[in-house]
Amino acid sequence: MSEEKDIGTSVVEKKAETEEKDAKTSSVEKGAFIFIDFVARVKDTNEIVDLTLEDVAKKEKIYREDGTYQPRFIVVGEGWMIEGVDEGLVGFTEGEEKKLEIPPEKAFGQRVAEKSKTIPIREFRKQGIRPRTGMIINYKGIPATITSVSGGRIRLDLNHPLAGKTLIYDVTVKEILRTEEEKLKALVSRRIPVNLEEIEVENVERGIEIYLPEETFLMEGLQFAKKGIARDIQRFIIEKPVFFIEKYEKED
Repeated sequence: MSEEKDIGTSVVEKKAETEEKDAKTSSVEKGAFIFIDFVARVKDTNEIVDLTLEDVAKKEKIYREDGTYQPRFIVVGEGWMIEGVDEGLVGFTEGEEKKLEIPPEKAFGQRVAEKSKTIPIREFRKQGIRPRTGMIINYKGIPATITSVSGGRIRLDLNHPLAGKTLIYDVTVKEILRTEEEKLKALVSRRIPVNLEEIEVENVERGIEIYLPEETFLMEGLQFAKKGIARDIQRFIIEKPVFFIEKYEKED
C-alpha cells in the first residue's frame, strides 16, 4: 500500500516538474504578458538612453533618485515599447537574454529636415524658461531640441532626440505571465504604482473585483487610473464589469 502511494506521488511530482519545464521553455508570442529588463544604448556613441537596472544606472553614474528601476511590464505587440523591440521579443523564452539592434525605422524614425521651427524668445520668457542651445523642451506636447538662440529667436528641431539613431537593446525576459490573476495584477500595477503583493483580485460572478491598499485611496489621478485599468482588463482579459472595492481594516 505504501509502495503504491509512493508511486502515485512520484507520478504527480514528475507531472508537475514537466509542466514547470514546459512553462519555462514556452516562447513569447504576440499578445503575451511579460516582464522585461533592458539597457538601451545609441549604437554609435554607446550612450545609455533608457534602462530598468538600478545597478547599471549606478555603475554608469546616471542613477536618479526619482527613477524607476524594476522590470517593465508589457503586452507584446501593443506598442508599449518601440516597434523593433516589440517585434524582436517574439520567440524569446523565459530567462533568455539577447541583444537587439534596432534601426531608426523601427525606433524613432529618420530625421526630417523640414521638422524645424523658429519662434520668438519671448514665448519662453513668459514661461520662465532660459533657453540655451542643446536644451530639450516640451513644445506643444512634442519633445523639441533647441538648435540655436540668436537675435531674439529660437530655432527648434522637432525631430525626436533619438531620430536617425540605431539603438542597441540588451533585453532579458524575466517572466512570462500565464495565470489570469497574474495578468490582472500586472495591469493594475501598470497604472497604480504599488507592489503586486499588495493587490487583491477576484473573478466572481458579477465581474472583476479589485482591492487596492489603503494608501492609494487618495492618490492623485486615481479615478483616471481606475478607468484605464477597467478598459485594459476588458480589452486584454475578459469583458466583465470591473469593481474597485475600498476595504478599511479596524485600527488597533
